[in-house]
Amino acid sequence: MDSQMLMYMLIIIGVLFAMIVIAYIILQKNNKEQKYIRELQEGTKTSKYSSEVIYQKLYVFYLKTPFLKRYLLKLRRRLEIINIDDEYLTRKQAAKILTRSLMIVIPLTIIIIAFTYQNTLLMSILLIFEIFLLDTFIDGRVDKIDNNLLKQQIDFFSEIRHAYHEFNMVEEAIYQTAQDDENPEMARQAEKIYEVLISDDPESELEKYYDIAPNAYLKEFAGISYLTKEFGDRKVDGASLYLKNLNNITQEMQLEILKRDKLDYVFQSLSVIAIVPMLCLEPIKNWAMSQFSFTESFYNGKNGMLVQILILIATFVCYILTRKLKDNGSTNMNTKNTENPWQEKLYQVKIVKKIVDLFIPKDGTKEAKKIKTIMKDAASKDKIQWLYINRILLCIVSFFVSLILFMQLHKITINNVYTDPTTTYNILGEMTEKDHKNAMELTESDNDYINYFKGKHDLQQKDIEKAMAKGNINKDYIDSTEDEIATAAKRIMGKIATINSEYLSWLEVLGAMVISMLAYMSPIWMLKFQTKMRQLEMEDEVMQFQTIILMLMRIERVNVEIILEWLERYSNIFRDPISKCVNDYESGPWEALEAMKEEVNYQQFIRIIESLQAAVEKIPITDAFDELDTERDYYQEKRKESNERLISRKGMIGKAIGFTPLVLLFVGYLIVPLVFIGLMSMTEAFNTMMAME
Repeated sequence: MDSQMLMYMLIIIGVLFAMIVIAYIILQKNNKEQKYIRELQEGTKTSKYSSEVIYQKLYVFYLKTPFLKRYLLKLRRRLEIINIDDEYLTRKQAAKILTRSLMIVIPLTIIIIAFTYQNTLLMSILLIFEIFLLDTFIDGRVDKIDNNLLKQQIDFFSEIRHAYHEFNMVEEAIYQTAQDDENPEMARQAEKIYEVLISDDPESELEKYYDIAPNAYLKEFAGISYLTKEFGDRKVDGASLYLKNLNNITQEMQLEILKRDKLDYVFQSLSVIAIVPMLCLEPIKNWAMSQFSFTESFYNGKNGMLVQILILIATFVCYILTRKLKDNGSTNMNTKNTENPWQEKLYQVKIVKKIVDLFIPKDGTKEAKKIKTIMKDAASKDKIQWLYINRILLCIVSFFVSLILFMQLHKITINNVYTDPTTTYNILGEMTEKDHKNAMELTESDNDYINYFKGKHDLQQKDIEKAMAKGNINKDYIDSTEDEIATAAKRIMGKIATINSEYLSWLEVLGAMVISMLAYMSPIWMLKFQTKMRQLEMEDEVMQFQTIILMLMRIERVNVEIILEWLERYSNIFRDPISKCVNDYESGPWEALEAMKEEVNYQQFIRIIESLQAAVEKIPITDAFDELDTERDYYQEKRKESNERLISRKGMIGKAIGFTPLVLLFVGYLIVPLVFIGLMSMTEAFNTMMAME
């Protein structure tokens, strides 16, 4: 009994011990899991005040703010191409760029208000101009991201070479290199290209990628990778043709990076120089009036305001031209809503559509062909309806703004008559406090007579003299001599004549119409300017064509038609004639190329067309373009020299345009008024002295 009892007790103790051990193991495992979860949370948990969270919240705030929403969406359209399928990073970068831009614009707004709060018109114009300044800040930030992507591509292609040697398969090399976390923007592009290559229909997927690729070099890389995967690699001069093509693309990117860096260096201060004159108008005006009191009538009068407006317009135009000139084409994509912009929405209104259609030239007319040619040459993606909506609105707005400005100038002149001190101005320095007090008393006395006599068309000087002598209006001239009364009456008569003449005349209405016509033509002139700037890039584009042909000509099964399709894909200036040639190619290759040759007038591109014609019927493509391979070093040096000339030309034009507002500021707003008004004051002083003698 005792033995059996002992055995039961031992069994129970053993079971309890086993249960305790099992429970301990389970609890220990749970503790490890909880600890692991806590460690994961600690590694991923973000403070609610971290920059990551703040930028995400700012993105949502900007998206709800009407004015900022436009800029945010513009940023998105450019960044989401670089950050493929990464919504978090796209939002973060968009909010970050917009926030930094606002951190520059807001203090500048405070400075503008501080310097120009007494001049409402000038302050309003400067604040409106800040809208365009915000565009520049945003474009600069996005260009920086795009340039970083281009530099990442250099490193990426270097890694591709090593991976390709290891795997000897294009898609595997791209996949392996895409795992690099150090260059996330390029890694996403590589992953996308990899997905294209392994898809069921890589050709159609490749065409889709061409539409969203951030730059032409990624298009070239994707295209060459696809052709190599489909047709295989081959050895040329003992080296892989695929790797040689990668080397060609790398050299193109290196040249482009150098070109962009030099353009940024040349133009980095020109935009600021073009803007500075606007901020200096009020300080220069205040300094000139404090040092030379005789200039007060100019700066506070109609002429001073006119010069201010002209300088502001010149600054605005030069700023836009400088920005267009600096554009390196890196992110020169249409970032606005091309499907349904505000112009299209406005055009859908029936009455607006009827009015706009009256201005648009009919299809087939000489004017319609001319406008379409200008738009094509400028590579404008706008519709002709949008162009004419811009022209009409600019015309209308300019007309009414001009009328308002003319009326404001009349108001300023009349106000100056009532408020300017009436005295003989000193040539140098300011009036003393006593002189200023006496001058203002004389002005107030004159104002009594002006208010009494203004508006009377048959008024004569003797009427004012009689009133002064009798003291009917005020007693200031009762004891004055006839000469003093005559002098004062003549002065008051001149003021009344000035007030009576300050009204909106038909000449000013005609001037407003001329200004509105200039505004109506300005979009066309801007397109022509863009055309001229694109013509500077002709040589650069033809050399890009040579590189593309060099990459394609040794790939098996590549023919002239495929080369033309590639040229069309990467063309900008010559896109229209190449597109027409591709469309007409099936009806006759030689004839299509001949028609393109007649349409083009650039000699270097004509040589390429002639070589393509030879490759169509007579000789292989490699023989038609053998000089591209044998003289590769020469073409590379020529390309560098061409870029140097392009940057030099743009720099000269940019400096001439950028410094124009500064020259107008110092010459037109400071030196000329000081010299002219000073000479007039001296002449008047000498005449007075001669009369006294």
